[in-house]
Amino acid sequence: MIVRKSFKFSLFSLLLLILSLLAFPVHASAETTLTVFAAASMTESMNMIAASYKKSAPDVKIVYNFDSSGTLKTQLEQGAECDVFISAGQKQMDQLDINANPKVNTKKLDFIMPGTRFNVVSNKVVLVVPKGHNSKGISDFKDTLTDKVFIIALGNSDVPVGQYSEEVLKSLGIWDKLKKMNKISYGSNVKEVLSQVAAGAADCGMVYSTDAATSNAVEVVAEAPNGTHRPITYPVAILKGTQNLEAATAFTNFLKGPESRKIFTGIGFAIPSK
Repeated sequence: MIVRKSFKFSLFSLLLLILSLLAFPVHASAETTLTVFAAASMTESMNMIAASYKKSAPDVKIVYNFDSSGTLKTQLEQGAECDVFISAGQKQMDQLDINANPKVNTKKLDFIMPGTRFNVVSNKVVLVVPKGHNSKGISDFKDTLTDKVFIIALGNSDVPVGQYSEEVLKSLGIWDKLKKMNKISYGSNVKEVLSQVAAGAADCGMVYSTDAATSNAVEVVAEAPNGTHRPITYPVAILKGTQNLEAATAFTNFLKGPESRKIFTGIGFAIPSK
């Protein structure tokens, strides 16, 4: 009899437990994954920002795709899923923005959510050499036309760092001569250019000052003179196709805040006035 009562009691308790779970289900906190496409030159700063943002938004996971802005723009155009895009140049963002100059957005692409675009940081172009291995004394952009330089590393013409570098060299009257001398080694993004110089595969290269600042293998020997290239500002925008608008908005607002600005300026970026 004792066994029967115990069995009946256990069965009754189990039934009550099941009913209580059905009445009051346990909700696991769902993690939101936010996909951010960002220019390669932002790798270090954005990884630091993701770690900082995790403290204030623990249920948001930031997934980055770093590459040249031109490559990222092409991926987006081809249907890649993305919530936030950060370009190293206005051109690549304009090519996705229906409100931009139609001479730039020739395909009339409409990927950018209105009212979400802003400039987050600005940068500079510098000439770098392998650290401790500048025996020929390269110290100026014009040295690239002399026997001091056998190979200079530059970004491709479809990536912002390559476009800015070309502007600088044209302004200084170097570009056409340099091309005729076959001294240029191209990289598909700024990190490739930096790697070529760091490895000694190129005598010098043109990168952003922030990339130079995060490398222990190169040193800056010259900065692009004022007025030799367009202002280098990085636009940010939320994509129209986002399924995480609230999280995307919160994250882009965080990029404007004091914690992010401290990280950006610590690496060498400047904060645009507008």
